[in-house]
Amino acid sequence: MNRYSAFLLAMLTLLWTAAPASAQSKRLNVLATTGMVADVARAVAGERAEVSALMGEGVDPHLYKPTRSDIARLTRADVVLVNGLHLEGKMDEAFQRVASSGKPVVRVADRVPREQRITPPQFEGNDDPHVWMAPALWIHALDSVRDALSAADPTGAETYARNADAYRKELAELDAYARRVLASIPGNARVLVTAHDAFNYLGRAYSIEVRGIQGVSTESEAGLKSIEELVALLVERKIPAVFPETSVSDRNVQALVEGAAARGHTVALGGALFSDAMGAPGTYEGTYIGMIDHNVTLISRALGGDAPAGGFRGKLTLAQR
Repeated sequence: MNRYSAFLLAMLTLLWTAAPASAQSKRLNVLATTGMVADVARAVAGERAEVSALMGEGVDPHLYKPTRSDIARLTRADVVLVNGLHLEGKMDEAFQRVASSGKPVVRVADRVPREQRITPPQFEGNDDPHVWMAPALWIHALDSVRDALSAADPTGAETYARNADAYRKELAELDAYARRVLASIPGNARVLVTAHDAFNYLGRAYSIEVRGIQGVSTESEAGLKSIEELVALLVERKIPAVFPETSVSDRNVQALVEGAAARGHTVALGGALFSDAMGAPGTYEGTYIGMIDHNVTLISRALGGDAPAGGFRGKLTLAQR
């Protein structure tokens, strides 16, 4: 064998042995439906995956219908992460089609034990899907994401487990902060009135009565009777504030303010809460931790509690708007 042939053989051998390593180093393409799910996936995946979300800032997942480009993105993804519990109700058919092709479609909220779910009577026997509102419950979704990524990329399992453990500690600290600042709200004002019933898990976790003008899904309509009953509650309990949401029209919340004013009680708009979508990408409020921090800090301060303006980590920029 001449020197050129030996060189060529050596190069071919190098390329052949390097091929598996390069294939293994390819980052996973992970597609999540909501920003909350995507943010957990980014925390767990680190540099091993490219994570994106179908729905952005201010998008209502209850009403979201997939476009052709969405279907293409779902098809190209290595792993599809879905909240589940019928949050993305108009996308079920698309998920079924993707899953039938052999693609992993993981409903992360399904990991929450049934006995820890809330099943509102008006939700036709279905569980409330807004489990991310309680960080202690969202830990179950974290475990679901970790396992899904490990199944798709076994060589990264140790990294995913380590990242999940670190994020779990952050969620525990966030839960402790929320518990402390929401406990400071005076007894008569411990009522959270919002545009729709997205905060039941938050209310149960932190002992706050929650009343939504609309039901669990934004597809439900707010009746005049419901608004009148809430106005009476605001006046009777002298509740100082009500809260619009970033992904839902504030028309009905404004009706509460006007109705209370007509009965001699001033109710402030406590600031827009993040319910079904996070804040703008690239901002602190555009992360799951920032979203919950914003909500609990805003609620506490507007209802007369004691919470720092900068919130859990001193990073809030929207708490006073």
